[in-house]
Amino acid sequence: MTKLKVALLAGGISSERDISIKSGNQVYDALDKAKYDIVRYDPATDLGKLVAAASRIDVAFIVLHGPYGEDGTVQGLLDLLHIPYQGSGVLGSALAMDKWSSKRLYKEAGLPVPPFEVLVRGQAYDPEVLAGQVGFPLVVKPRYGGSSIGTSIVQTPQELPEALNRAFQYGTYVILETYLEGTEITGGVLGNHNLQLLPIVEVIPESGYAFFDYEAKYREGATREICPARISETLSGRAQSYAATAHRALCCRGYSRTDMIIHDDIIYVLETNTIPGMTPVSLFPLAAKTAGISFSQLLDRLIELALKEKSA
Repeated sequence: MTKLKVALLAGGISSERDISIKSGNQVYDALDKAKYDIVRYDPATDLGKLVAAASRIDVAFIVLHGPYGEDGTVQGLLDLLHIPYQGSGVLGSALAMDKWSSKRLYKEAGLPVPPFEVLVRGQAYDPEVLAGQVGFPLVVKPRYGGSSIGTSIVQTPQELPEALNRAFQYGTYVILETYLEGTEITGGVLGNHNLQLLPIVEVIPESGYAFFDYEAKYREGATREICPARISETLSGRAQSYAATAHRALCCRGYSRTDMIIHDDIIYVLETNTIPGMTPVSLFPLAAKTAGISFSQLLDRLIELALKEKSA
């Protein structure tokens, strides 16, 4: 059997480089070497090599998080090189990375989202007005990016300037969102057109974490992940439906994972990840495993979906 030549892209230049490398290591170890001839490329240093080898590559597996990897940038390059790849294309990747645009599309699709406002760097603001529009406590986060980098929970107006300065380090726009206390869950979907809805995962950060921040996401033991989530069948089915609706509203393909929170029995959609983490503590592989799909089988499925999309 002829092996598929796989370009594994991990690393990159975003603030999530370290977790991308860790995810890439896990993917490399789990890919079946009897099926795939795998060459690793770090976009921080190897784009020229990738371009030169394009005609010999059957499929790319992207394990890049944040800007320049999960936002459609690398996807556009691969499209130009005629290399199929797993996951969303340029449009879906860009929309999901843009929290402002994704929230508007969620609302248009009928999905509940927390109240929010957007500030531009240098824009004057009145904390008292914000208190009336969004309320305190609130979540301050960069418009773009992932892994909760630059995100803070602000309890009082006095804490707002420091949180804004932190978020503005990652871009010109900042999202201010009502903080909702409740049960954090996430829903994964798998497929290009006919979507498989994976079991809902419940996320419980340990008591030392105010929310599911970067350390809580990636430090082993910092968070409990329970799959299937300890919620009613009604809420679980609704959450799965919301994950599928978000996936389609953002023009995603292949797979995605949508983070949500249950507050007063209402499920609010927070954001969608088009390249979910692929580490031992990652949520999408856990949901797939609960559905009977091993990590290696999941990677096979994603590559299969990438090649099917190319031939469609």
